[in-house]
Order: sequence, then C-alpha cells, then structure tokens
Amino acid sequence: MTNTHPSPLPLTVSDLSVELDGTAIVHQVNFALEPGEIGCLLGPSGCGKTTILRTIAGFEQPSDGEVLLGDRCLASAKNSIPTEHRNVGMVFQDLALFPHLRVDDNIGFGIKHWPRAKRKARVEQLLTLIDLRGAGRRWPHELSGGQQQRVALARAVAPQPSLLLMDEPFSGQDAERREALAREVRALLKHEGITGLIVTHDQLEAFAIADRVGVINSGHIRQWDSAYNIYHEPADRFVASFVGEGVLVCGSVMTPNALLTELGEIHGDMDTDLLVGTEVDLLVRPDDVVHDDLSSYRGEVISRKFRGSEHLYTIRLPGSTRVLCAAPSHHDHQVGESIGVQLRLDHMVIFEREHSDGYNIQSVERRGRAREL
Repeated sequence: MTNTHPSPLPLTVSDLSVELDGTAIVHQVNFALEPGEIGCLLGPSGCGKTTILRTIAGFEQPSDGEVLLGDRCLASAKNSIPTEHRNVGMVFQDLALFPHLRVDDNIGFGIKHWPRAKRKARVEQLLTLIDLRGAGRRWPHELSGGQQQRVALARAVAPQPSLLLMDEPFSGQDAERREALAREVRALLKHEGITGLIVTHDQLEAFAIADRVGVINSGHIRQWDSAYNIYHEPADRFVASFVGEGVLVCGSVMTPNALLTELGEIHGDMDTDLLVGTEVDLLVRPDDVVHDDLSSYRGEVISRKFRGSEHLYTIRLPGSTRVLCAAPSHHDHQVGESIGVQLRLDHMVIFEREHSDGYNIQSVERRGRAREL
C-alpha cells in the first residue's frame, strides 16, 4: 500500500472553560500543538484533564472559549460540530474492542466504506506496524493486554484522523509496560503523521510519548512546555512537587550571586532581581545530592528505596534538613548509617516565599557550581 497520509493539522485550544451540572471544571485553558506534535495533559485525578479531552472530542460543550483543528472550529460556546464529523480518533481507557470481531475486522471497522482491496492493504500495513503481522484472524481474547492495546490504537488510526485523543490508554499495564507502549504509540503516530493528545497521571508515560506536556491542577494549566522544562524549570510550586521528586530547602538571598540556605552558602551567577534578604525556597532534586564516601559533610540515612540500578535515600543533614539522594545501588547503606554527601546544583530553581495566597518563581540557571557541602 502506498504510504499517503493527509497533512497533519495543528490543534489550538483558546480560553476554554467547561461547566458540568453548573460546576466549573475547566478554567480558561490555553494550549496549542503544531502539526504532527504529540501533547500530554498530566495531572492528578479530578483535575479536569479528561474533561478537556472529552470537550475536544465533542462529548462536552464549552461554556467559553473554542477548540480549533487547523482553521476549523470544532467547538465553542455557541457552536459545536458533531463528534462523528470532526475527523478525530479516540482510544478509551477500556479499549472497547469488539469481542465478536477478529483482530483484522476490529482494525478495519472504521474504514468499512473503503474499497475492499484498499481496506485490506491498510489493515495489513497497520498489523505490521504494531508488530502483529499474521495475527489478523485471532480473536481479541487470545491476545495479551499489550497486544489488545496496540490493536485498539491501530483501529483508531486506520481512518487516518487529523487528531488522535487517548484517555489513560495504558492504565491497565504495569509501569515498565506503560513506558514501552508509550514509545510504541509515539513511533506509530510519528509514522502516520497524526497530531496526538494523551491524558495521563503518570509522568514517565508523559515523558516517553509527548513533545509538549501540560501540567493541570484544579482545572487550570499550570505549565505547557517541553518535558525537559517541566522538570528542570517548573513554573510554580505545584509543578515542582507533582513532577519529579525533590524537597524545598529554606534560604535567603545574600547577594545577587549567592543564597544562604540550610545547606550552607550556595554561590552562582543568579539571574534574578530579588532583593538581598528575600526569603526563598530552593528546589533540590535527588540528582542534586551526590553520595561521596570521601566527603567530610555527613548525613544520616533515615529511609531508603531500592530501585534496582539505584537507591533513593532520604538523608537527614545536620540541622535536621532532609534531602533525597539518588545513589548507584552498589552504594548499599542501611537506615541509621552516616554517609558522606555533596551538593551539586548545575541548575537552581527558587521560589520566593510570600505571606499571601500567591507566589512567584524565579528559575535561576547556574553558570558555576555550588560549593561542596
């Protein structure tokens, strides 16, 4: 079959608000995907991410704002194109494969109107792409959960939609399999040239599949950015706490190039206009704290998690400050043991502490190195 895919379209969500039964669920949400990009809405249960997805799909009506696919308005407060006319595919959490249809008939269900030869060629092409060539005449119950997931995805992309939406599609898989499936889905969407949007609460899944990630809380997008920036330059405290692991260490601005923290003085070229004496919190990730047996600065191991290739230690430093430390697993220390550590911050993120409901963030990229603890 000739690989002729339609040109991917950009997705634009502008000032989107959604109310359900009179309750505001989504508040003035804005984000965009370039043609062929894959986005992810990441957040805890009940944050509004699935409502956004359902609104784009046509299952919910906006109370304000609009959803554009290319230059076509799919939905606004006044108008809405029916779901079946949006050229939008969707993969649901429960897969919804037809148990009475074989694998090839499931994949070809949405293209039954195509000429028979063209439909057969498309199904065979997708079976090859999802690594299930020769399995077309099997029944869904004869497949593993991961294989069923791939069949559901192939069925969704068979009609070559302009946009594919996925609602927690890997939730039934274990953590390792979720990441592997996410990479497989990304490869398939890139091959097909389809713009995609996935909803998940799993950050590793989000990082594996997405070009752009939107962290959502209480119906608001707190940050729409690359996975790298979401992790290293979180826009606010919620993003910093939800994505990755770390602790906030109290401190204050000593000079434009130094912080005084519970970990001691930390020096660097800080691009910030915060005044001397301003109280701040410094985000310290596990990879910022290096285990070093030769370091004179010691801390007590108060808990540990074995992760195969590494241990994640919680360490109590002198003065009672607790930090996380990711150390190679052959550095095997027990709870209560004293170990040497160093602080190695190549990039610093600090939050100004305020006595109000709001807060500011200053993301400070270090050009130097923090001194050893």
